[in-house]
Amino acid sequence: MNKEILELIHRAELIHNQHHPPIGWWGRCIFLSWYCTIADCDFCYRSTQKSRIQHASHARRSIPSVLIEAMVAKQMGWRIEFLTGGFGIFPFDELVNIADLVSRVYGEKIWLNLGPLSKAQINAFRPYIKGICASLETLEPILHEKVCPSKPIAPYEKMLSQAEGLKKSIAIIIGLGEKREDFSYLGQFIEKHQLDRITIYRLHPIPGTPYAKGPSTEEFLWWIANIRISFPDIQIIAGTHADFLDEIDLVLRAGALGITKYPISKKFCSPEAHLIEKKFIGAGRQMRGTLTTLPLVDWLQEISRLDIPDDLKQGMIDLWPQYEKRLLRYHPAINQIEIKK
Repeated sequence: MNKEILELIHRAELIHNQHHPPIGWWGRCIFLSWYCTIADCDFCYRSTQKSRIQHASHARRSIPSVLIEAMVAKQMGWRIEFLTGGFGIFPFDELVNIADLVSRVYGEKIWLNLGPLSKAQINAFRPYIKGICASLETLEPILHEKVCPSKPIAPYEKMLSQAEGLKKSIAIIIGLGEKREDFSYLGQFIEKHQLDRITIYRLHPIPGTPYAKGPSTEEFLWWIANIRISFPDIQIIAGTHADFLDEIDLVLRAGALGITKYPISKKFCSPEAHLIEKKFIGAGRQMRGTLTTLPLVDWLQEISRLDIPDDLKQGMIDLWPQYEKRLLRYHPAINQIEIKK
């Protein structure tokens, strides 16, 4: 780690501590599909799958599986980062119903990230959401046109300008070819739309896309720290991957409040999960919720108490053994039983 970045992190950490309590969280995105009718963003997994999927309806999640994730997030103390999915998979009325169901299961309003919405569409979601997120990937105009040729920025700007009374956020990716001088585009956008938060991902190269490597740790930290220094009150959530868990304490010290992206439901109680919790402690943060301690919950009884239709409850009950097996894969008590068998 070079001296410039270490000094930058130190500045950002001092500013962060003046404006935020020493508490952090784990964010869990809930995805509705792995298909997109546009699918030409050149970094995206969905761009590699579109030609392989003949029936888009086969590439969308079942509603009970979505609701199980919301229930587990609530019990584990994880924040739902946002409800998201590819373009054109669900009819609009069904998306509104899903947002309603997820907010009921989670016990509070949620964030939404479903592309550019009209004012009428925003109002349809309004009873169930606290905020709108625009996935813009990069704000530098020429680079954005190259990376996301069918996803212009203007409709997202219009959406954010029409989201009165809701919190506003964007998501960007570091490693697409941006330069440090492009920070001015980001800063101007944050100021223009008075954003409440930003999710900043490090590029994770996908086979079949033009990208072979993501950004260095130093580069990722540079962007986080400069956002924190320039915008002391904004919430910063950082998306990471398995190869970069060692940098989490630095990411938090640089100004992030939450960590997301890593598939914790598949890695609950794993060595990596324990490492993440230690990284929060090492950064001087208390983490809301848990990645390693199973709550004392009768899960089937919890499902039966939900304020949702009975057919969806039954769907959750039918799926629960499969989800529980994945969730408890690394749990020591479960592994000990398997050893005795």
